[in-house]
Amino acid sequence: MRKVLTAEQMREVDRLTTERYGIPSIILMENAAHAVARVITEKLGGSVKGKSILILCGKGNNGGDGAALARILHDDGATVEVNLFGQVEETVGDARQNCEKLKSIASTDSENKGCLYFEETPLMDYWVHTSGFNVGSFDVFVDALFGTGLKRPLDSTFRNLPLVVKDQLRMENGFALDPIYSTLVLSIDIPSGLFSDVSETPEYHIKADLTVTFTAPKAGNILSPASRANGELVVADIGSPHVLVEEQPSQLYFADRSDAAKWLASSRFSVDSYKNKRGHALVFAGSEDYSGAAVLAGNAAMRSGVGLVTLTVPSSIRSEVAARALPDLIVRPFDKGEFEVKADAVLIGCGLDANDAGNEAIFRKIVEERKTPVIVDAGALAFVPTRADKSVGTPLILTPHEGEFLRLIGTDSKEAIKDRVAAVRDYATANNVILVLKGERVLIGAPDGRVVVNPTGNSGLGKAGNGDTLAGILVSFVAQAAKMDIDIFETVVAAVFIAGMAGDVAEKKYGKRVMTASDVRECLVEVFSELENS
Repeated sequence: MRKVLTAEQMREVDRLTTERYGIPSIILMENAAHAVARVITEKLGGSVKGKSILILCGKGNNGGDGAALARILHDDGATVEVNLFGQVEETVGDARQNCEKLKSIASTDSENKGCLYFEETPLMDYWVHTSGFNVGSFDVFVDALFGTGLKRPLDSTFRNLPLVVKDQLRMENGFALDPIYSTLVLSIDIPSGLFSDVSETPEYHIKADLTVTFTAPKAGNILSPASRANGELVVADIGSPHVLVEEQPSQLYFADRSDAAKWLASSRFSVDSYKNKRGHALVFAGSEDYSGAAVLAGNAAMRSGVGLVTLTVPSSIRSEVAARALPDLIVRPFDKGEFEVKADAVLIGCGLDANDAGNEAIFRKIVEERKTPVIVDAGALAFVPTRADKSVGTPLILTPHEGEFLRLIGTDSKEAIKDRVAAVRDYATANNVILVLKGERVLIGAPDGRVVVNPTGNSGLGKAGNGDTLAGILVSFVAQAAKMDIDIFETVVAAVFIAGMAGDVAEKKYGKRVMTASDVRECLVEVFSELENS
């Protein structure tokens, strides 16, 4: 998990990098430019030779990154055009050095631009209505205007820039709609117009295909809806020691592939693995109207590496569920009474009838007297105690969507969760639970105050059955973790990441319109293979 920093915390890391470790800030800027150049080179197929690149620079450090980038790309064979919105004399510090160096080696003759052209452009509006109409003729458009320093919405001087970029490239949600336009839009640090420390999106902002940020992601890179304007996010290390990031007081984190790969490595199959060593998942699910939910949850659990899955359903649907479930599952009935829990992790909720008094009695007891981790989903969230019992140390994992979460906190006002990170943190810490708030950019809250943002998944997962599939993956992972003494919170983070990654694979294979929850489950095969072999 990568710690997410505010703009101020990031400046402190940069300062301490120079002060404690003697790494000059100009070297950090040079490293940042090289990192962006590597990403561009990769996206263009391994070489920038002969490619055309337009870079728009502001007067601050973001513009300094852009000026250094121009020099590097030119050295690698690209044709580069740079517009600095202001005068070199108005820049300061490291940005001034890089702008002066670029100006000294570039052509400034607008009639004979050459392979490296640099222009100081006092008026953005003039550029927008002249050169701006040629944006679509470049292979790459680089936004190096404001970076993380922006504290107010773009003023009238700059508002037309996002509009002309969108118009000329025919962009919507960060992707070109017309195949004749193939310009890659890349933002350095954060798309211009967005704010580093909040998730809101001002009216005017650049929509990037790709954003390269440095050292640590910022809230504006990863939280929805701002994350949509970032496109693909690359977090580049530029030389700041990791310990400086960890010293910062942030409790917000960003999940990445290494979390999932690390978890899979820690739960790998040994030569003497067998079902009793891999964990036992117990799933209570289903009702006469929702027998499919039980099948989806049980099948997903079995596909996720656990040694044994017992699927318990109302006796009225047992035969129907058994006929549709994987033959590897044990399918047992339960009906209004005692049920002995012998498993490494328990899942309650997928498709259950929350209005059944018999169900309520048995499942409240399982939650309140749990001796093993319990995942509570869907209708069973109604069985969660309204007050936390912090004497119970065994993990309780809740997986609500937005509407269910509002009911948990006792309101129907979405204003209560406008700050989703704060709402998740407050509930998880107050109730001593791990909270998985589903929706765009799933949030995972820990009892100690940490909140992790999950970047995987897509809107194709917003269909019936995908919540059941996620719950099945979760109980499988948690059962394995409990058996192998792996941290449960890290396990939940890995499970959510992998479930979303399977959804992304399904989107590529079938498309959002066609993909189903069963497709997502089957795509786990490719996800596990990719992560375990990477």
